[in-house]
Amino acid sequence: MADKNQTGIGKLEKSDIKKVYLRNLFTIQFGWNYEKMQGLGYAYVIMPVLKRLYSGDPEKMKRALKMHLGYFNTTPAMSHLIVGADMALEEELGIEAEEAITGLKTGLMGPFAGVGDTLFIAIYRAIVFSIASYIAMQGNPVGLIIPLIACAGVLWIRYKFTCIGYQSGRKLATGFADKISPITEAASILGLTVVGALIPSVIKYRTDLQFTMGEVTFALQDMLDKIMPSLLPLAIVGFSYWLLGKKKVDSTKLIFVLIGLGMILGNLQSMLTFVVGIF
Repeated sequence: MADKNQTGIGKLEKSDIKKVYLRNLFTIQFGWNYEKMQGLGYAYVIMPVLKRLYSGDPEKMKRALKMHLGYFNTTPAMSHLIVGADMALEEELGIEAEEAITGLKTGLMGPFAGVGDTLFIAIYRAIVFSIASYIAMQGNPVGLIIPLIACAGVLWIRYKFTCIGYQSGRKLATGFADKISPITEAASILGLTVVGALIPSVIKYRTDLQFTMGEVTFALQDMLDKIMPSLLPLAIVGFSYWLLGKKKVDSTKLIFVLIGLGMILGNLQSMLTFVVGIF
């Protein structure tokens, strides 16, 4: 589907893109789990591309599979844009674009999820099914057909998203192939920015711990907010990241550690009050 690229790796064909589209349509949510969410499904979706590009090089295939098994989560309808751009970057730049692809996925999946959930879940369902149900309640059989027509339209949009993502990714790769380092750095910064912005919006922990001495009450959370807002959520993320770096700690064990930590922190005030009462 593309001209011979400078890396000398294999080229994608139209059938590869169709396979990826169909797999993305039906299997992106397969293997969903709390550790990688859609990561396993993403690796399965893009497997036809990996086989086309790296079938003759087992080491590159391993690196590519490991990269695509990483964390990924976005609205399925919007994932076509990311997968399409990913295909183009790998076709043009090969596994050397590993960091750029990871940054691209990390940086786009959050914003696309926000837009996609609004368009393809909230607005789409509210409009289509309210109109269809209203017509059906009048005894008109057209009410049964409207969801099918809307579904066909969404399928077409998702295929166009795959093509748009692929074409946009090719322009990015061919136009800046000799400047992969700045692209990689920019994608990494974008990804880290998105992840950093998610911390205060996802983790809502605040401590109620306070001490009273005479007529003076000291609230720990007020002091922490003056140092840096959302300092405790950031500390929890840093602690989790540190634990995951340990050899014997995986995401399942981390969940139990965080549950235990939450139980301790949630009852810290009463525990301290009890200890102080002893003395």
